Amino acid sequence: MAIFSFSEEQSLGEVRSIETSRIMVRVTDGVKLQKARVGRLVAIRSMGDEWLIGIIERVWRHPVESPSLGEEASDEGADFNTIPTEENGVCVNLVGTYRERDGERRDTFTRAVFSLPEISRAVFPIEEKALESFMGILSASSKSATTMPLMIGTYTLDGKAAAYIDADKLFQRHAALLGSTGSGKSYTVASVLEQAAELPHANIIVLDLHGEYSSMTFASHFRIAGIGDLGTEKPDAIFLPFWLLTYDEMQSVFVDRSGENAPNQALALMDSVIETKRKAIKDLGVEHLLEGFTVDTPIPYRLEDLISALDAKNDEAFDTGETYASGARKGQPKMEKGPLNGKLSRFLIRLRTKMNDRRYGFMYQSPSSYSTYDSLHALAASLLGSGKEDGRNPGIKIIDFSEVPSDVLPVVIGLVARLIYQIQFWSNPGNEGDGRHPIVMICDEAHLYLPREGSSIGPLERRALETFERIAKEGRKYGVGLMVVSQRPSDVSTTILSQCSNIISLRLANKTDQSVVKQLLPESLESLMEILPTLDVGEAVVVGDATLLPTRIKITRPRCVPRSATIPFWERWGTPKGPVDLAAAVESMRRQSRS
Repeated sequence: MAIFSFSEEQSLGEVRSIETSRIMVRVTDGVKLQKARVGRLVAIRSMGDEWLIGIIERVWRHPVESPSLGEEASDEGADFNTIPTEENGVCVNLVGTYRERDGERRDTFTRAVFSLPEISRAVFPIEEKALESFMGILSASSKSATTMPLMIGTYTLDGKAAAYIDADKLFQRHAALLGSTGSGKSYTVASVLEQAAELPHANIIVLDLHGEYSSMTFASHFRIAGIGDLGTEKPDAIFLPFWLLTYDEMQSVFVDRSGENAPNQALALMDSVIETKRKAIKDLGVEHLLEGFTVDTPIPYRLEDLISALDAKNDEAFDTGETYASGARKGQPKMEKGPLNGKLSRFLIRLRTKMNDRRYGFMYQSPSSYSTYDSLHALAASLLGSGKEDGRNPGIKIIDFSEVPSDVLPVVIGLVARLIYQIQFWSNPGNEGDGRHPIVMICDEAHLYLPREGSSIGPLERRALETFERIAKEGRKYGVGLMVVSQRPSDVSTTILSQCSNIISLRLANKTDQSVVKQLLPESLESLMEILPTLDVGEAVVVGDATLLPTRIKITRPRCVPRSATIPFWERWGTPKGPVDLAAAVESMRRQSRS
């Protein structure tokens, strides 16, 4: 049975102007104009069983004064009066085509517009039973035939219709989840995680900067080791030893580029790292690695050995073959300073200072187990392992970065992302690509470590940015997807955002942020983003490859609510829950640990 069976009386108006995907509709009846609301869907019969679907983006009513000949006008001198009339119109943006029959299939919708309507075609608002049926078709079309579908919420136009999105396309082609503080970003992430946890082999890593997702009981929880974790191994504490850093990352952390000795320091660092790693390879008995060895080969070695190699270069002196002819040093050999003699002193002081700073203990004071050859295997298993067990899904991994010092946060997050990407890259793809198990990284608060391109970007941010930009451009080929979450899209790398083929935008009040989102969309959909400042909390505009119809959706509230809700100041001042233990807070500040 056809879902669209309109009568002539239900017509909103008729087509008067056609501009590619945008049409103008003339509305002759002022009462019918009341049915034309911005954001409402309309249908226009194209041919046979094919209907064009559009979204109303503008409605207007203009008064027009038409001249008329007065009754008492004579042939010699006509007397004209004016008759007030109205010109009513609607601008519609075409978004797809509905077919009652498409070969052997029935009731299909596609975002393609195969043909444009003829002039004077009737335009019908989709409402009531027709709207409910059409939304049901959208939901059914978005469901996966083999796995559990991803229901993101309900359509704002029809609250009874569940809104499903294509999860494959959502993660394959990257997604951006954007919205002002308190608009519902964390709720949206939690809702996606809860549904993904039902899949037996889900593989998602959440880069949690503030510990917001610690309430997700179905997930595995890790944290970058803090001061309280030094000296003892804990199953949920992750250390990232310095030997995992690439040469470029080491430069960004250790070398002061503003100093005049920066080139010497960089050269000495490279030589010493190569020298120390070669020795470590031989000591570990894995000489076969020397065949493809580079300065970036991740081989565990002792930081003390690297410092010793740098000390040797800083104190290096050569025997000239001559001796002193007189004085207190008579007969002693003359020594000539090496090329780096005395030029690495400040560099070594900086390196030793960082090594002894317990805030960076996760990198420089890792347990002995992280110095073994197999330690990288164990870390890879923690980051990329999947599989459901005991009602929990260890494949959903939440990594808490809240105790990482802000000055090294970008390079630490970049290090984790690079390890994930490189392990996926070097995995054997198999005959049909089944040798790689796909993984998604949810980048919370992305503006803090994936900044917009500009002169203010430092070397630390640059390293992380390069890693994530490569993932955004090439990750799809190797089974690495991104979901970029940010409250300030104007501060996030445009290169990364431009690679996100799916936009989930909650309320955005800032005009600069709104303009960034509009630039990510086709020109025909820019007007849809005019409603961003007026969205309710938890309501989003979803556009992209993962959804058949660009529309407003009310996000489903998750069962496990993240710890991101804004504290109610006035309410808490009026009815406090209890006394706050300030003494414990002071001691935690002194220990630099909440545990």
